[in-house]
Amino acid sequence: AALVKDGATLQMGIGAIPDAVLARLGDRQELGVHSEMFSDRLVDLVEAGAVNIRLKAIFPGRIMTSFVLGSKRVFDFVNDNSEVEFISADMSNDTGRIGRNPKVVAINSAVEIDLTGQVCADSIGTKMWSGVGGQMDFIRGAARSVDGIPIIALPSTLRRPDQPAVSKIVPTLNLGAGVTTSRNHVHYVVTEHGAADLHGKSISERARALIRIADPEFRETLTAQ
Repeated sequence: AALVKDGATLQMGIGAIPDAVLARLGDRQELGVHSEMFSDRLVDLVEAGAVNIRLKAIFPGRIMTSFVLGSKRVFDFVNDNSEVEFISADMSNDTGRIGRNPKVVAINSAVEIDLTGQVCADSIGTKMWSGVGGQMDFIRGAARSVDGIPIIALPSTLRRPDQPAVSKIVPTLNLGAGVTTSRNHVHYVVTEHGAADLHGKSISERARALIRIADPEFRETLTAQ
């Protein structure tokens, strides 16, 4: 959340991680929204006055999206709301349009990320987990935006009851895992242990930066690997 400044244009992916970030932006001012989708947490920001969509370059004065997903509350919010503009995904996800907005902050999650910065967000090994989504479109669009910040945010570990923790920062992606966002397009990677800016760094620098934000339990092993 500390990476999101006043006047930013937000894009958020699906899931608990982007929602958790939105929950911490209630004190921001003049946020805009240009996103493929949004959910209940955005309604909180509108009601708090943090979102006023005045500074956007594309569809100024409108929250722009192609679909919503959430409770009855978010559907009631968009119903007959003149400040919400539904458009087709080929427009919402167009990198040129995204990049024309100021301070685009794209917040997307991942299943795992390897030490070179390759992001897998749609499969667990060969098992499909979700669709391709708009992650790559918005990571590229945010990078093209003036003062834009592309973010991949994920918990450092997967923890399940009665099972050992598994690091989500890994030496190499699981066999068969798809690369959703290439290492050449990744900028910020954020976990509960901090933020790593990978842009422009060498492979060894990337590895060290990612190990610093991995769970302490796994840092020694990742360094050795």
